Amino acid sequence: MLCFTHVPPLPLFSTSGIYLPASRRFTSFRIRMSSSSSIDSVPPPPDNAIVLGCGGIAVDFLATVDSYPQADDKIRSTSLKVQGGGNAANALTCAARLGLNSRLISKVANDSQGKGMLEELEADGVDTSFIVVSKEGNSPFTYILVDNQTKTRTCIHTPGDPPMLPTDLSQSSMLSALDRASIVYFDVRLHETALVIAKEASRKKIPILVDTEKKRDGLDDLLPFADYVVCPENFPQTWTEVSSTPGALVSMLLRLPKLKFVIVTSGEHGCLMVQRASKAEVFESQETDIESLLETLKHRKDSTTTFPTCVSSETTKLKANGVGTMTGRLFLGTAEKIPPEELVDTTGAGDAFIGAVLYAICAGMPPEKMLPFAAQVAGCSCRALGARTGLPHRTDPRLVPFLSSSASWRKLRTNFEFVNGSSVIGGISCVSIHNRANRF
Repeated sequence: MLCFTHVPPLPLFSTSGIYLPASRRFTSFRIRMSSSSSIDSVPPPPDNAIVLGCGGIAVDFLATVDSYPQADDKIRSTSLKVQGGGNAANALTCAARLGLNSRLISKVANDSQGKGMLEELEADGVDTSFIVVSKEGNSPFTYILVDNQTKTRTCIHTPGDPPMLPTDLSQSSMLSALDRASIVYFDVRLHETALVIAKEASRKKIPILVDTEKKRDGLDDLLPFADYVVCPENFPQTWTEVSSTPGALVSMLLRLPKLKFVIVTSGEHGCLMVQRASKAEVFESQETDIESLLETLKHRKDSTTTFPTCVSSETTKLKANGVGTMTGRLFLGTAEKIPPEELVDTTGAGDAFIGAVLYAICAGMPPEKMLPFAAQVAGCSCRALGARTGLPHRTDPRLVPFLSSSASWRKLRTNFEFVNGSSVIGGISCVSIHNRANRF
């Protein structure tokens, strides 16, 4: 029988004492960088960029096992790590390490786990002054089994108690949290509080990104406020009841008129993005079937290289049979083939991807640069145990090609060309992993 009990007092969030075996640690990274790329060439982060997040926070108890146990098995872990987790907390930690000013609205209890979570976030530069601390109850926590054989993980979550209510956040605190915010992010976990914040952010014309990991309570109320959506591959079809992913993306953009783009991530298969054209870009053009267009992009991508590419269409009228037509662009990103000896744990990879997208939006990155950048950050996170251990800082040499100046970026785009109306970008190592559909 597999039993979970409260772990005896371990040093929460300790960076010493519990390690992966040497054979599982980071060995090497393969990235193509121009000879002129260096940390010194990385410009400062966007001036005064502030991201406000509202959502999940937790303590993660991560145990690696040789293989997932069968019913009634008794097994031993091969390593153990305790660190902060939760979708919103992970994404904002990522954004903070990349250089954004991050603020988090959530709730913990006044227990050892809650105190440890706050200390860890503060050490990474996340503003925790808007996190509600309950005098009683328990902080949320998650048991995570990482299967070394299949490279998958299973999460067993225990919510915090008492749960967060909109009345826990005063009007003055909410307004202070939104003050000078560049973007607001929701993971739809604290949906009642999130809706109150979304209405005020919308009134203040602050853009909103929603992580639609799965259908949750309150999601349908929150989505109309979204400017950007990031989701796993099965969500668009589930939410729209359209049979194909491209058609479902068109349906989402038609149903949500405020939405500027939606990104679908699908692990080793890369990512797909549809971007709505601006009013200035809308013009009379021939309709293009989005399914056929996707097949064209698939034929133009390079599936043989370990390095990623991003292919995109021109702005056109994207038609989805039985759904409708909208004007925009279609982007297809491939994923890096991570060597098995470097792939450790995919926990939180989707949160890392979102944290990088938040940064990219604040930095004004074009989609051709944003998608590989977000994928690279997610790839870094997969090379260590836990959602935050492998999150890179902006000084990480692997990020230099993405964070360099516009002039340096143009130099790096040596493989950029237009082929029969489609743009092709290659030569930068990236990974797009958002395999979180089985999250709690």
